Amino acid sequence: MPTPDPASLRAHLLAALPAATASGARVLTALLEDPAAAAQLTVTDLAARTGTSEATVVRTARSLGFAGYPQLRLALAAAGPVPEPAALLTGSLEDPADLADVVTTLAALESEAVTATARTLDLTALAAAADDLRAARVVDCYGLGVSASLAADFDHKAVRVGVLTRLRTEGHAALVSSETLRAGDAAVVVSHSGTTPDVVTAARRARARGAAVVAVTSSPGSPLASGADHVLLATGRETAYRAGAMASRAGTALVLDCLYVALVQRLGGSASDTLRRTLEAVEEPRTGRRG
Repeated sequence: MPTPDPASLRAHLLAALPAATASGARVLTALLEDPAAAAQLTVTDLAARTGTSEATVVRTARSLGFAGYPQLRLALAAAGPVPEPAALLTGSLEDPADLADVVTTLAALESEAVTATARTLDLTALAAAADDLRAARVVDCYGLGVSASLAADFDHKAVRVGVLTRLRTEGHAALVSSETLRAGDAAVVVSHSGTTPDVVTAARRARARGAAVVAVTSSPGSPLASGADHVLLATGRETAYRAGAMASRAGTALVLDCLYVALVQRLGGSASDTLRRTLEAVEEPRTGRRG
């Protein structure tokens, strides 16, 4: 992977978190929380501070695209301090916390996730995914748990511009639907972890049937990502208050919105016409007017 420039280093650190080992995540978190201070640490110092090993620090640097830790230190120094550091909400859900601090911290983390996702989103994969959705006979949308609401939002918007979609937010329903797809169809699969068994199996079956699979996930090394035609990565870090897919929900919403807009661009005038008619269909029962 290309070496991240100082301006995008923070985004790459965030993007690397979901796939990191427990020890690697501790190193990444230390770099995120105070990059300027980390830049002053030797590899031995950083390993000691994070309770890891020198080998872990070096592997983390290389996983980010650097030749070694010295090159990462230079990038950290060039990146400078975090403009508005947002301390992670730590501890258990029962711990008392000032609501003003909670709101401020969560807002900062949401903004951080959106910014990092925008910086690291693969535009080539985004364009290719939109092309496949534009050409599809039918588009299945899969998402379970927290991901269900995100998949539903994309499904709702796609229907409004004339795309034939089928929303499946229950595991068995997704499995059944995937078996009815064929070449020329597509599936948009939303999963933070990329490891939910029914979702992964549905995606694999859809692809085996010839459908194009678009994975929207935070885990580039997950089974879902490895079995997809197009991988769109969302970024975000977890806190004690935000577990699972909630950690990257803001980033995932951005990815799906970008996919929707890219699809609308490809649909052109037909999307505008269908959107107008669907808006009128919603307004008519309330106003009694048509057209």
